[in-house]
Amino acid sequence: MVVPGLFAILAAVLFAPFLVKKVEEELEIFLFITGLVTVSIASVWSVSLLQEALIEPVKITLAVFVAGLLFRFFQQPIAYNVNKIADALGLKFFVFLLIVGLGILSSVITAIIAALVLVEIITCLTLDRKHEITLVVLACFSIGLGAALTPIGEPLSTIAISKLKAEPYHAGFFFLFNNLWHYILPGILAFGILGAFLVPGKRRQKQGLKEGRAENLKAISLRTVKVYLFVMALVFLGRGFKPIVDVFISRLSYQGLYWLNMLSAIADNATLAAAEIGPQMSLLQIKSALMGLLLAGGMLIPGNIPNIISAGKLKIKSSEWARFGVPLGLAVMAVYFFLLILVK
Repeated sequence: MVVPGLFAILAAVLFAPFLVKKVEEELEIFLFITGLVTVSIASVWSVSLLQEALIEPVKITLAVFVAGLLFRFFQQPIAYNVNKIADALGLKFFVFLLIVGLGILSSVITAIIAALVLVEIITCLTLDRKHEITLVVLACFSIGLGAALTPIGEPLSTIAISKLKAEPYHAGFFFLFNNLWHYILPGILAFGILGAFLVPGKRRQKQGLKEGRAENLKAISLRTVKVYLFVMALVFLGRGFKPIVDVFISRLSYQGLYWLNMLSAIADNATLAAAEIGPQMSLLQIKSALMGLLLAGGMLIPGNIPNIISAGKLKIKSSEWARFGVPLGLAVMAVYFFLLILVK
């Protein structure tokens, strides 16, 4: 009864946040509770698990808190100078630098802070709503990719390193960078070029998207606590889902794993990583699974943290996001599928 019970929890974890608004609003608590239940069903409670659950979230939590304070300090200068810089550089080059810069920096300042910087810039940038939504979606694809390069970038990379740090991979801080940079960096550049091509040559002095709520110390502290609880929940889920990884997921082909992870469009990709990634998988399986998660995660708002933050603060509707995000994501996934076959 263990495996059927784990599959039932997995289904709830994947689809409840998408179907139940209360679960979506309190996702961290929901995942924490399901994580505890998963570990109990799998009977894998141990002192080492508790230690890992307490220690593993510390690095990314500190990164989120410190970067949040720095962002609050520089928030006004960013807002004041956005349009001046855009005019000085030229709008197309500014957009290219914004998408590429946030994508690369997200691995250091975290995807959360990169998304907040994006929101602040979009709020101040005077473009029409359609072009600003296009810019936000492209930037979130870029941030979602770039943040995976280090374990402090986003919860997905944190949990992936946590699950692969033992034999045979002994994953350290630069494990994901060393294995994924040749997929991720060209993708970030491609999104930047596409953004420069799609935005108009000049600003039109129109107010498009606008941030709904400004950052303050309370918001920074609450977000920090939520990130800690979220990553702790992922540690529990990752350990509890180990029987599923051992028996089922590790036997899938790398092509199957890649396309299976289109689920990331509707379910948080870090949660899927916790359910899928394990040391029993080959390196090609791991790379394919992660790239599928990262790329599909940009297609719809629930797919990753930058999408959720940006869409929530800028009041972007799901249909507006999907209109551009879904065809873009499908095209990018098709291109990367052939790259995985060629570069494997």
